[in-house]
Amino acid sequence: MSPASSPPVWELFHAIAHPPSARARRYVTDNALEDRIEFRNVGFESHAQALRERGGSGESLPALWDGRDLYEGAEAVIARLQTLVNLGREG
Repeated sequence: MSPASSPPVWELFHAIAHPPSARARRYVTDNALEDRIEFRNVGFESHAQALRERGGSGESLPALWDGRDLYEGAEAVIARLQTLVNLGREG
């Protein structure tokens, strides 16, 4: 698959010692979405800055950037990730 036709990679902003973030990370791995999701630990300033640039404050983790919209909180993030799981089943 050429880079032009590669599916976009979404960004999951999370904190390591944060149970809701762990829930979202586990959802990604349990559903084999690692090739579509880039983990961004907000413990690193560059990742925290990237979250702020996308409109997040870091107050409501995890957060998911899909290239257009930012989803904050575990429930919203998992609901958005579910669309990737469903897309894979439809193909």
